[in-house]
Amino acid sequence: MSHKLKTVGWISVGALAGVLTTVSLQTVARGSLAPLPLEELQQLAAVFSMIKTDYVEPVDEKKLITDAISGMVSSLDPHSQYFDKKSFKEFREGTSGRFVGVGIEISQEDGLVKVVSPIEGSPAFRAGLKPGDLITKIDDTAVKGLSLSDAVKRMRGEPQTKVTLTIYRKDENRTFPVTVTREEIKTQSVKGKVIEPGYAWIRLSQFQERTVDDFAHKVQEIYKQDPNLKGMVLDLRNDPGGLLDSAVAISAAFLPENVAVVSTKGQLAESNFVYKAAPEFYQRRAGADPLRSLPPQLKTVPLIVLVNEGSASASEIVAGALQDHHRGMILGSQTFGKGSVQTVRPLGPDTGLKITTARYYTPSGRSIQAKGIVPEVMVDETPEGNLFAALRTREADLDKHLSSGQGGTEITKDPTFEKAREEARKRAEEEAKKAPADRKVPEFGSDKDFQLAQALNQLKGRPVAVSKTQVVENKEEKKEN
Repeated sequence: MSHKLKTVGWISVGALAGVLTTVSLQTVARGSLAPLPLEELQQLAAVFSMIKTDYVEPVDEKKLITDAISGMVSSLDPHSQYFDKKSFKEFREGTSGRFVGVGIEISQEDGLVKVVSPIEGSPAFRAGLKPGDLITKIDDTAVKGLSLSDAVKRMRGEPQTKVTLTIYRKDENRTFPVTVTREEIKTQSVKGKVIEPGYAWIRLSQFQERTVDDFAHKVQEIYKQDPNLKGMVLDLRNDPGGLLDSAVAISAAFLPENVAVVSTKGQLAESNFVYKAAPEFYQRRAGADPLRSLPPQLKTVPLIVLVNEGSASASEIVAGALQDHHRGMILGSQTFGKGSVQTVRPLGPDTGLKITTARYYTPSGRSIQAKGIVPEVMVDETPEGNLFAALRTREADLDKHLSSGQGGTEITKDPTFEKAREEARKRAEEEAKKAPADRKVPEFGSDKDFQLAQALNQLKGRPVAVSKTQVVENKEEKKEN
């Protein structure tokens, strides 16, 4: 099996920033095991025995062992993880861009689940759910008090099973039940359009199995509408990442053939690898190269890449490759800094271990880990500044995060950080109460998208409103020798 065919990814999305762990999925375990510390294992066995016999009430021994494994793995770094049967299933769904559910994009409002948009053609779309609808109950469970992830889990399920959603529709001032039959939902990770004659915008919300094909189709559609593009904006803001081979393919769409896209370095020999802009590094299956149909102008069209604190992992790989090869100008905010590789090894038919095995490096050898990609042009998300940046957590803020491996000095947090975060939280709550058209941070790609407007100014050679407040963060654990 070639190295590229092992590559898949997993997404864990926070409220305002995405964190993605890109992994290499291996179907066989390593041939040999490291020597075992017998004395410590005897202590572990003794503790297990004492809990079984002495604890105040009986404890399930399988749960004890599972919790012990989970604790051991989670102590390493934020991205290593033990997968039980349920989480392994969710992991696989996350990489495919497919899941079984009702088909709605959601957010929270006043403790309830708010429908942002039903996915076109989905069960929710056919049932007549509308943007702005509030879900107050899922079957017999009140939504108030549930986390967003808990609400999502209750709406997902097995194909052809039913779920009843109680809907409050504000503009009609009525509450009514809607029974929806769950189906497999295919999420759309690519959007794009000609913004104005000569200039196009294409957005990737994550890197899934279908992303490369969808990207190719969208680019063809854009060039059919306007064959004489003068500039393009590749929007990777809040893209938490995804499949590594998809990231390599998107990079290859803009880069010369066979140049380096990203390299990995780790303790294992198989962890040391260079991915290049060539089909053998991104084609997942036999057949035609999905990039062959792209117009040749894509290799040379002036390009701006939009990023922010929520751009992580695979999106940082693309931004770093295009930056190092001087193929596009990076504009926005310093990215998340998720530059480590996780390998998933099955431990049985339904369980697995995800463990950090390498770091990512851009073509010029820069580590992405805990540093991220720094734009050439720093631009705030609104004319008033980065109003909600304090709410966004970056890799360097995570407990037990892996260092970059390239040295650096420890930087203590600003004592005013928590105060700034609280102020940003209050602003975000106030903004959420407003109608979408009145919010200070509008939808990406809209005519009120400030960063997109600055990207277009850059392409046209016009003045750009450069941030006066953003600074480059370089939080490292300790000086490395």
